[in-house]
Amino acid sequence: MPHHWQPGSAPVAVIMISLNEAHNMEAVLENLKGWAQEVFLVDSYSQDETVDIALRYGVHVVQRRFRDFGDQWNFVLGHMPITAPWTMKLDPDERLSDELKVNLLDAIRSNENDGLSLDRRLWFMGKPLPVQQSLVRLWRTGLCRFTDVAVNEHPIIQGSIRHVAGEMLHFDSPDLDHWLEKQNRYTTAEAIIAFNESPLADKALLLGTNFQRRMWLKKNFDNLPFSYGLLFLYHFLIQGAWRAGWVGFVWARLRLDVMRFRSYKCHEIEITGRLPAKRYYGPGNPDQRVRQYD
Repeated sequence: MPHHWQPGSAPVAVIMISLNEAHNMEAVLENLKGWAQEVFLVDSYSQDETVDIALRYGVHVVQRRFRDFGDQWNFVLGHMPITAPWTMKLDPDERLSDELKVNLLDAIRSNENDGLSLDRRLWFMGKPLPVQQSLVRLWRTGLCRFTDVAVNEHPIIQGSIRHVAGEMLHFDSPDLDHWLEKQNRYTTAEAIIAFNESPLADKALLLGTNFQRRMWLKKNFDNLPFSYGLLFLYHFLIQGAWRAGWVGFVWARLRLDVMRFRSYKCHEIEITGRLPAKRYYGPGNPDQRVRQYD
């Protein structure tokens, strides 16, 4: 007998996409239980228990081949049978604090705005970092579309946006092995975007919004003098990663490696004249044409 999601107190449809997120799925659904009205998941053919866990909680699950982030999120908006008056984008490695849940519900009930932003705090190696991002994550259903980009997609909301107090916790990866594999795939996508001079997630403006400044830095990073040293000082001193001790130092140092990998891969494409080959990580299904052993 199929399970059904039990509607919670908030008139919000939470939408997620996934690939091999079993290590996060139970925790994120426990976090949403009793709060979200409905939950939708578009899975990209996970090989772990992601779908099993989601179905056990009564999540509405479909599967679809992943092309890029903008495409997948826009598919969610266009094809999921959302009935809640508000929609929220959530990643499986994110959790809503109790304070944030209360404040989001209050903001929704005030009925004054069309979108809501919040602060997301990064956790790394099981430790909170003094690093926050302000992100738009909720909107009135039907008033949003995502930028059509490969990575770093963000929602475009029709209407006014209000910032809500309270933290979303971002448990980036369960360990460094997982984090490095994820960054390997991310930097490959970024290198292809840079090589093809594809549109970024937003305008690259030094004097624009925080997000637009990030796009400007990404576009011009390789041409800036002392770029790696300055970036480390920004993460370690200005953002305050030093407060997390050794974990903060490692995180700030690894942020430089991400930029290096992106740059190296872009130069590799220029040298070889070809894009990186598509690779499949982890085991797939047995091939019945050959003999199988336990």
